[in-house]
Amino acid sequence: MSTNDEPLEIVVCLGSSCFARGNSGNLAMIEEYIESHDLNATVRLCGHLCEDQCKQGPNLTVGGEVYHGVTADDLRQILERVGRSLRGANGAT
Repeated sequence: MSTNDEPLEIVVCLGSSCFARGNSGNLAMIEEYIESHDLNATVRLCGHLCEDQCKQGPNLTVGGEVYHGVTADDLRQILERVGRSLRGANGAT
């Protein structure tokens, strides 16, 4: 995930295909998760207009790892892994 105190980067494809297939909701879910878990300092959320992988969308990249066909359930699991990892990296239990 993130190293050397750099924020973990989450990239959301905001191309029309990915956005219509679910990344509009995924973006809102990520924003809410970051805010509710006070991760603003440890996560950098950004969007790209198209990742050129439209047929496999909606697409996300988390810490350099690309995820395709991300549903709300998939995203919950991804965010929980991210949260656990970030808490562990910060020494929290």
